[in-house]
Amino acid sequence: MDSHKFTNSLIKEDSLYLLQHAHNPVNWLPWGEEAQKKARNENKLMLISIGYSSCHWCHVMEKECFEDEEVAELMNEHFICIKVDREERPDVDQIYMEAVQLMTRQGGWPLNCFTNPKGEPVFGGTYFPKNQWMNVMLQLTEIWKNEPEKFNDYGAKLKEGLQVNGILPKISLDEEWSIATLNSCVNNWKDRFDKERGGPNKAPKFPLPSNYAFLLRYSFAVNNEEVKEHVKLTLDRMAT
Repeated sequence: MDSHKFTNSLIKEDSLYLLQHAHNPVNWLPWGEEAQKKARNENKLMLISIGYSSCHWCHVMEKECFEDEEVAELMNEHFICIKVDREERPDVDQIYMEAVQLMTRQGGWPLNCFTNPKGEPVFGGTYFPKNQWMNVMLQLTEIWKNEPEKFNDYGAKLKEGLQVNGILPKISLDEEWSIATLNSCVNNWKDRFDKERGGPNKAPKFPLPSNYAFLLRYSFAVNNEEVKEHVKLTLDRMAT
């Protein structure tokens, strides 16, 4: 029998970091179209909160804020709250880290980035103690309620800045990817394989599941034994 008072959508995820937050009173959603659609339909700001399992201040903020029912009530009422494991989605982390650094000139984890319903960043930071976190959310809620155009204008300009910096690519629906392009990417990647311990051949050796899921699919798609063996070596080393 489940003895937890709260359980949210993260209970269905595989990431240990996301599962760590599955019993917070916050109505966390995983990164994906469902959460973004909900924000658009309800016309709410999104909170994209990014961290990883071994991050000290991520655990501190969880205990002080995300496990607190008073804080969770405010978060659930006014925001669509999304939890991201940076080791699972380094691409999402890179975009919002760059956004927060552009806004504040500093970054780190936990990374907390607020966006408008279109996903355009409007405010962000790292660790916040409880009272400061609640004050930030109340101020953002007030601005979104009374002057939403401020956030929409700012978000659009920041998005443009990310595109100029090459962090956020401009999407072309007509662009096609060829196997030659994938082969070229993987060939460059192979130069950085650690052939003794697995993973990359330099620090930091974070276990990034999306990288190895891609390499595994690629190795089977093109029947590349070298890449397949690298993935096996990496997973074996992680297991031991």
